[in-house]
Amino acid sequence: MNGEARSLTRILFVDDSKVMLKTAAKILGAEFDVITAVDGVDAWEKLERDPDVQVLFTDINMPRCDGYELLKKVRSANGLGLHDLPVILVTGADEDESAARQRALDRGATDFLSKRFLSTELLPRARAHAKHQRITMQLQAQSTLDLLTGLDNEHGFIHRLEQDIAYARRHGQGLALLRVQIDGLATLLQDRGNAVVEQIVLHVSQLVRKRIRDEDTAARLGLGSFAVSLPGGHEDGIEAMAANLHSQAAFNVLEIDGQRFPITLRTAVISAELEVWTSAAEALARSQAVLDRPRQPGPVPVVPKTVEPPQPAPAFAATRVPEPAMAQPPMRDASPPAPVRNQPRQRPTQEVLRKTSNVVQRLLSSLWVFGARQSARLVRFLKKLVDK
Repeated sequence: MNGEARSLTRILFVDDSKVMLKTAAKILGAEFDVITAVDGVDAWEKLERDPDVQVLFTDINMPRCDGYELLKKVRSANGLGLHDLPVILVTGADEDESAARQRALDRGATDFLSKRFLSTELLPRARAHAKHQRITMQLQAQSTLDLLTGLDNEHGFIHRLEQDIAYARRHGQGLALLRVQIDGLATLLQDRGNAVVEQIVLHVSQLVRKRIRDEDTAARLGLGSFAVSLPGGHEDGIEAMAANLHSQAAFNVLEIDGQRFPITLRTAVISAELEVWTSAAEALARSQAVLDRPRQPGPVPVVPKTVEPPQPAPAFAATRVPEPAMAQPPMRDASPPAPVRNQPRQRPTQEVLRKTSNVVQRLLSSLWVFGARQSARLVRFLKKLVDK
């Protein structure tokens, strides 16, 4: 490839028709560096290997992996710089264009193009999206913030983590890295669209933000992927914080447009081995490997969609010990006391639940001070009492 081709914006065009691939390459070739793929599997392999692709055009109906599935892979990609890639879905003349357009946009497509207008619309669309992507990438390179959550973005986090690693090595202090991943967002994005996914991501980012110190750095790395650098942190304490985060996510089912969305998280914690952590990129790779391990069953309760989150307040009402009554002088003519039958346990009143809710919430928010085993035992104890 010559120097001129490398300076052009790279576009990936995907279609299972050789005629369409040749047509697209002819239309775009004078202004862009065009590469092609024959289906979604081929396209994804090229996207993983080539970070210079800036615009993606893809046919919808293809074997092995269609355009919708490829779009889902792109939008759920973590750590590959693909999440915000412009994706333009191209539909054939035999498809319901209106329904396909709406479905594509709901699933996160940037734009939509019919093959009927390929000869006249492909080049102008490519120009517009390439220019927008170029400006976006320039702004992102200058910014360190994620626009949705206000946390650091990947660029800003890597810079800060490099500083934390250097400081910990220089001063012989501890350093921990916490990773948090929201489960099921890619499927939810495909089924419900961006609006619902963004509300869930924002909700979890707020849970993370509430549990970090001023010296910690939290970032959003991908669709539902977060990382937190914790200088001076040790693995036991951070695992306790992760357990607390699990509990809060489980107890706070998010309601959006009248539908309840239970939130499940995966977390991973690694501690710095200063002679091994050579870079922030390596630390992120190691933590990602831990995050991707098969999940072990844990003590965190799972909240069904149709069931209200369990309230731990009754545990305190049920275990409260009443003060002993004052002894009364015996009565000479008193009849023998009637035998005491076992009475059914009375459920706490709504007033008791209301008055104790604040105490329970404070207890849950303070779980990070315990070790991981103590936190797990406490959660199991509260759940057992609530279920009685």
